[in-house]
Amino acid sequence: MIARVLQHYGLPTALILILGLLGAFSIASRLQPPPELTTPVSRLILDRDGQLLRAAPVSDGRWRLPLRLKDIDPQLIDLLLVWEDRRFFTHHGVDWAAMVRALTQMLGEGRIVSGGSTLSMQLVRLLEQSHTRSLSGKWQQVLGALALERSASKTEILQAYLQHAGYGGNLEGVRSASLAYFGKEPRRLSAAEAALLVALPQSPERRRPDRFPETARDARNRVLARAAARGIISPELAEQAMQEAVPRQRRPLPQLAAHRAEYWWRRLPDAPVLQLTLSAPLQQALETLAREHATALAPSVSLAIMVVEHSSGEVLASVGSAGYTDVARDGFIDMTDAVRSPGSTLKPLIYGLGFELGIAHPESLIEDRPMGFGDYAPANFDGDFTGTVTVREALQRSLNVPAVIMLEHIGPVRLLARLRRAGAAPQLPGNRPAGLAIALGGVGLRLRDLMALYTAIARGGQPVALSEQRALSTTSPTRRPSPPTPVLDPRAAWYLTSILSGANATNGGAAAIAVKTGTSFGYRDAWALGFDGRHVVGVWAGRPDGAPVTELTGASVAVPILVDAFARLGRPTAFPAAPPGILQLSSDQLPSPLQKVGSRSAHGFASPQVQIAYPPDGARIDLNAANSSSSPPALILKARGGQPPFRWIINGQPIRSDAFARSSRWYPDGRGFARVLLIDAAGSQATTQIFID
Repeated sequence: MIARVLQHYGLPTALILILGLLGAFSIASRLQPPPELTTPVSRLILDRDGQLLRAAPVSDGRWRLPLRLKDIDPQLIDLLLVWEDRRFFTHHGVDWAAMVRALTQMLGEGRIVSGGSTLSMQLVRLLEQSHTRSLSGKWQQVLGALALERSASKTEILQAYLQHAGYGGNLEGVRSASLAYFGKEPRRLSAAEAALLVALPQSPERRRPDRFPETARDARNRVLARAAARGIISPELAEQAMQEAVPRQRRPLPQLAAHRAEYWWRRLPDAPVLQLTLSAPLQQALETLAREHATALAPSVSLAIMVVEHSSGEVLASVGSAGYTDVARDGFIDMTDAVRSPGSTLKPLIYGLGFELGIAHPESLIEDRPMGFGDYAPANFDGDFTGTVTVREALQRSLNVPAVIMLEHIGPVRLLARLRRAGAAPQLPGNRPAGLAIALGGVGLRLRDLMALYTAIARGGQPVALSEQRALSTTSPTRRPSPPTPVLDPRAAWYLTSILSGANATNGGAAAIAVKTGTSFGYRDAWALGFDGRHVVGVWAGRPDGAPVTELTGASVAVPILVDAFARLGRPTAFPAAPPGILQLSSDQLPSPLQKVGSRSAHGFASPQVQIAYPPDGARIDLNAANSSSSPPALILKARGGQPPFRWIINGQPIRSDAFARSSRWYPDGRGFARVLLIDAAGSQATTQIFID
């Protein structure tokens, strides 16, 4: 038919007809609505630095990642324009010169010799899925491109093209292709990589490097040759790039933190991009670590690992299982969020409360002998008993009877209250009242709960809410929050750090790791919690269905994983310096009430007789408002009951007072929390915690 047109009209007349037809396109395009640039894109989970953790395909299964033009290597843009559309920034959607040339060649040869499509026309084709080689398809692309250029900027069109161009299979967009073929974002590409990404969209299936590497290489080299001929790159660089191998396999897109991604996608279903506090390199390292260690365990055993930066409470890594798709290990269950028995991991808090309440000191003696507590008779893990030991040794060896003795002193209710202060949510079996079995794991807690507790201990007893979603910055004024109620006194927290790590007040908090293990009844759960001066790491191992696992212990299974996790964090950070009031004394040098914990009689522990009449526990006292004179403000301390002489100890330091008077004055040196301890002649004690404004 084309030949008949040429014979009938001649070439000049045919060209006039063609130009007239193109003019009609321009008029018709004004009646054509522009294509919609906003199309569904993959939802993204980013890490703390904006690095991709995980993406979800769009509804049709395609990977179409959102991108910004400023995040694309400029070299790729230059190669794209010289190859596809040299006059992109000067035409208005249709390159008429290229179109006339292409049509003239087609009329002369009777076939398509060269294309005349602009990037705008190609984008219309991608958005509307129109055919390239039919006249009706070209007509729609021309009309759509002219309409598109009136409604969108060149930057928007170029960005949309790079987001929708096909790269083979279910890959759409240069970002998806760069991650799949090179394993990196397209921010910085080699000339060979950029040229390949320019060449693939022309024929994405026939040039797929993972299937047809030679075809892909030839197409890439043609792009490089033209770029060199046009002066976009040097001939030397082009020659060097042509020698570079093309990738022969497609990499999986980043699929890190599967459990946390699902959690946040469910919680915030309308958010297209979520940024978490996780660190992608650390998350990847620990997911690999979990898989490696799991291979040495039974096929049904899973693992969970968490890392928290305790200064901020930000979660840096959260590994919910040994493998999300590992069916045998029920890998789809996020074991950082599963309620389990904590084993012995609560013992540090029990002893810490004993230190805080003035019941014990790390060098106090405590009994490890067979004892009955009503109908409860705890035994040690190895079934043996040690006799009289220091509290330090009892905690380091995780002896059971001493921990129960200490819990009987402080009370299970107080222990649960302090857990809640830390941000934990303890669950009692069958909602029964709290009992002494809590000391050995008779309560339900998650790994996240224990991380909150150990984060508070690492912070000197001060709790902080664990955070996992990156907070948006704001310039609006905010009300200064009230200081949270401490989980432990700073001295008690430091004593725990010294026991669990071996640090002391004279070595300046040398770099080390404070570690506590736990094993639940029946070898169902193996735990290891540890911290240094910057990070807290928690490890759990066991079967998600709660079945026993022979010889599964915290020391044998969880600790090696903990040590390897800390190795991936780098050199341990030193602990903070010891707070004021630390007593570095041996057992026989301690005050007599602290030399031995709870002498036990047939009637149980002697209850304290002395009481602090004022100030009451939890009081917040503004001394400046209460003091109208010019003298330094003083707090009146009042004792009730007990036997004189009395000793008042504030924050671990005795104050000067009349030992036989029931009231004394204390002059605080600043605002903040204060622990008030009162001891009478019989060794009875009472304590309160207050806040001085």
